[in-house]
Amino acid sequence: MPLSLPPGITGAASIRVTEANTAQALGSGSVPVYATPALVALLEQAAVDALAAHLPAELISVGVRIDVQHLAATPVGLEVRAQATLRAQEGRALFFDVAAYDAVEQIARGVHERVMVDQQRFLARTNSKIGL
Repeated sequence: MPLSLPPGITGAASIRVTEANTAQALGSGSVPVYATPALVALLEQAAVDALAAHLPAELISVGVRIDVQHLAATPVGLEVRAQATLRAQEGRALFFDVAAYDAVEQIARGVHERVMVDQQRFLARTNSKIGL
């Protein structure tokens, strides 16, 4: 899989905080603020967005590691914007710098690793776990 991607490609994703994506609703805490699990998913969406125009149809990327600092709480009603910037590539592994912001401040920063895989092979191996 000799695909080389240019460092610096970026992606973005955003979401409005609702009761459904709070720590209370997702079971990751007891307060009605944007949940860390929802934040992680948004950061991954930004990385997927960065790759959307660069991967051929047969390849997908899968998240394999994320290290995030959730720096500040965001209340229901505010929008959260995430961005991902490809920092480096090592073979199939892609390393992103990720960050998120609400209307007031930066709420997260971290690093995220994704791996490029052949979609059919990935699904065949995964489905073999249940006999498909």
